[in-house]
Amino acid sequence: MGCPVGATMQSSYLSCPFLGEANGLRFSPVSAPRVAVVRKIVECKESRIGKQPITVPSNVTLTMDGQDLKVKGPLGELALTYPREIKLEKEESGALRVKKSVETRRANQMHGLFRTLTDNMVVGVSKGFEKRLQLVGTGYRAAVEGKDIVLNLGFSHPVRMAIPSGLQVKVEENTRIIVSGYDKSEIGQFAASIRKWRPPEPYKGKGVKYADEVVRRKEGKAGKKK
Repeated sequence: MGCPVGATMQSSYLSCPFLGEANGLRFSPVSAPRVAVVRKIVECKESRIGKQPITVPSNVTLTMDGQDLKVKGPLGELALTYPREIKLEKEESGALRVKKSVETRRANQMHGLFRTLTDNMVVGVSKGFEKRLQLVGTGYRAAVEGKDIVLNLGFSHPVRMAIPSGLQVKVEENTRIIVSGYDKSEIGQFAASIRKWRPPEPYKGKGVKYADEVVRRKEGKAGKKK
């Protein structure tokens, strides 16, 4: 038996034999097509930074207690607590490796980060870090007075900032500031605090900038008239 001639376009997609009737037309149910879903498990690659070993100098002492690590060197002492996704292993050669204890997305995110933090601790207590800033502008100058650094940046009064313990600040030629110490994060934070008082503006470049910072300059209204 064939399908009725008066069937609509929608009924052309229906199959026979007829199993139902409505308004004089008989219809059969439409079977939905089956779609096969293939789930592919993608394994995240190991961090290129995280898998690198950390060389520990002879003048640095490591103390590991579970997820806690203490690093002591000639310049100071630092400590760090690792999340449960990260584990530390010390090789026979004395090198330190940061590894993942589980294969999760968070572990992949933490792997390279905590390897870098660990390396910064080892380098910091043995060699130290420094951050250099440059004052650009007429009358801009800096000086160290006791445990404070005093900045003249064009305000009605000089800016006085207390130097955190563990950091050393030196000023050269009244316009170059050198912040040094063994904790890289504290050095960067204090240098950023100095810079935020007068960030370099894009027209004349006046302000406080990092020594290796490139300030993108704008043309200004005078340049547009030419």
